Amino acid sequence: MENIIEVKNISKKYLIGHQQKGVASYGTLRDDLINTFKKPLKWLAGQKENNEYIWALKDINFSVKPGEILGVIGPNGAGKSTLLKILTRITPPTEGKAIIRGRVSSLLEVGTGFHPELTGRENIYLNGAILGMTKKEIDKKFDEIVDFAEIRKFLDMPAKRYSTGMYMRLAFSVAAHLEPDILLVDEVLAVGDDAFQKKSLGKMDEITKKGGRTIVFVSHNMGAVKRLCPKTILLNQGRIIKAGNTDDVIEFYLKSSMVQKSRRAVFADDPKKANQILQVAVVSPGKSDIDSLDISDEIAIEVKFRVRHEMKGSIMMLSMYREGTLIFHSFDTDLDQNSFELRKPGDYVSKIILPKHLFTAGRYSVSVSSGWPFLGPIDSRPDAAVFELEEISEDTAHKSYAKHRGGLLIMPLNWNTHYDK
Repeated sequence: MENIIEVKNISKKYLIGHQQKGVASYGTLRDDLINTFKKPLKWLAGQKENNEYIWALKDINFSVKPGEILGVIGPNGAGKSTLLKILTRITPPTEGKAIIRGRVSSLLEVGTGFHPELTGRENIYLNGAILGMTKKEIDKKFDEIVDFAEIRKFLDMPAKRYSTGMYMRLAFSVAAHLEPDILLVDEVLAVGDDAFQKKSLGKMDEITKKGGRTIVFVSHNMGAVKRLCPKTILLNQGRIIKAGNTDDVIEFYLKSSMVQKSRRAVFADDPKKANQILQVAVVSPGKSDIDSLDISDEIAIEVKFRVRHEMKGSIMMLSMYREGTLIFHSFDTDLDQNSFELRKPGDYVSKIILPKHLFTAGRYSVSVSSGWPFLGPIDSRPDAAVFELEEISEDTAHKSYAKHRGGLLIMPLNWNTHYDK
């Protein structure tokens, strides 16, 4: 079977221009003409251009067959988004070539291909036309797209008034239902609420198994990659570090130095965010950020956040993962419905206590977001804190429950056993 995607020796180089302090990054046509004539004179005078280059990708090779789902993972700055931009022809490679055999639809940023002044209805037809579909073909899929996106009430509202979550739902629904041969999905899927993420993953699985379409899926969510992608490539510093079976690649990645272990993350102030996450920390009484954490320690997850103006209904959401596998989601409204009440402007601290002797030893990560249910987050911090739980305690009463048992949880259950003749 002929490959639908072939990437051959792709490299991408970017120029980093160093400008003098205070000099604007733009100029007039006269400035451009003057600089053009100055360059040869500078070269003759022995003056060098104050430029620096960086390779975002280097010698990338892989292929994908029709109907396959390929996962792409790696730390921030690894080159994942650059790779997708080359596959979608947004940017050309510096070296090598990418052969694409089929119609491509992509989700690289929220609202990609949407015009903010057009309504949701008009944007559906616009995106379909961009993909080369006829009006009749779009009409046939229209109701299915709208129902999946759950925006029928807002269909004739200009897209500029959509929330981030509404943008995401409609953009994904259009991309998935208009029958592209290849669907390229970046981490943009993370902005949706948990229910919609599950729905989207199910749809991607369906269009490959039933429709025979191909997907390249970039994500930091290791659980989603495990569920969806049989094969995965790991990128770091623009190169493929490992490729093959998804479980093997993810295990290699999570145990590598590429995943930075930090129990405390502090985020820069952003006045544009109405409900901003300032800090996420995993703490234990009497222990510093560099001390080891034991399965018998009392551990708390602290989230500091800032509310900039009075708002009602905004909640905090926390997810905890063990080596890419989701353990739980928690909302600050689970046991305290007052969290839905009006919050005044100011700084807040939320704390979650993890029970002792519940989690087995291993590497854990915490993701936090703020926002409104079903409308997407205001602020999102995936893998904000990463920490190791070890089994170093001499607490013999619980030691046997954890050692060599595997799994995610230590569960000393009460067994009621009796003689049955």
